[in-house]
Amino acid sequence: MNRRFTPGELRWETPELSQLASEWSADAIVNLLKAVWAAYDRLLIDIIAKIDLSLAEDDLERQITQFLEPMIRRELTGAEPFYVQHGTFEEESRQPAPAQPPQYDIAFVLHSNWRVIWPLEAKVLRTDSSTAEYVKAIVEQFVSCRYAPFTGEGGMLGYLLSGSPAAVLTKVASELSCKLNGHPSFGARPHSISKHARSVPKGKKYPSRLTCHHLILTMSHSGTNPNPPGSGQSQNGVTPAPRGRTPRSGRLVRPRTRAST
Repeated sequence: MNRRFTPGELRWETPELSQLASEWSADAIVNLLKAVWAAYDRLLIDIIAKIDLSLAEDDLERQITQFLEPMIRRELTGAEPFYVQHGTFEEESRQPAPAQPPQYDIAFVLHSNWRVIWPLEAKVLRTDSSTAEYVKAIVEQFVSCRYAPFTGEGGMLGYLLSGSPAAVLTKVASELSCKLNGHPSFGARPHSISKHARSVPKGKKYPSRLTCHHLILTMSHSGTNPNPPGSGQSQNGVTPAPRGRTPRSGRLVRPRTRAST
C-alpha cells in the first residue's frame, strides 16, 4: 500500500540539504541546547527539589518530559528559527495508514518548514548501568533515519535516578562502540556528542551521518554540576572538548554558602 499525502506534505516541499544547513546553523543548535539545560535547572528547583522522586513509580518519563517542555519554551526568546513542542509526530518516516507515525518526546520545529524537526528522545535511567533502552533508541530510531530524517541530528535525554552521569556516558560509548566527545559549549555539563553512519533508505537524500547529543539529567536537587569550570575535573567521563572561548551554557544551580562571621 502506498502512502497518501498529509496536509504538511502538501504545504511544504521536501527540504534541500543546503537549506537545512543555513536554517539549522551551529549557533541555532547551541541556543536550543542552552534552553534545555536552563530548563533542567528550573525543573530541579520548581519540582524535583520539592518531592521525593523515589516514591514515584508511574509515568516518570512522560511527566518529567511534560514538565520540561514548557520550561524550555520559557527560555526561548521568540527570535529563534524554531519553536518547541511536546509529542510532535514525524510524518516523513511514517508507514502507510492506519499505522501511527513516530512521535517525539520533545521537538524543535523549523518555522519556515514544519516538516523539519530537531528531536529529543527521553529515557529514564534508574541506575547508571541501565542504558539498554537508551542505546536501543539511538540504533533503532536515529541511526535508521526513522527519527531526524531531514536534519541528521538530535539528542537523547537520560533522566538519571541513581548513579553517575560519567558512568552512563562511558557505558553508552562502550555499547555503541563509538567515541563520545564533550561539547565545546557545555564543558561543565554531562553533555557529549557521538557520530554515526546512518542507514539511509533507498531513494532518499537524507544526511548520511548522524550527530547525536547525549544530555544526562540527574533527577535530584544535588544533581547539578559538582565540578564547575576551572575545577580541572571532567563531568563527562569522556574526551573533553577543545579549550577556548566557550559560550555561556545556561545557569548552573549551586548551593548557597553561608557568609563567614
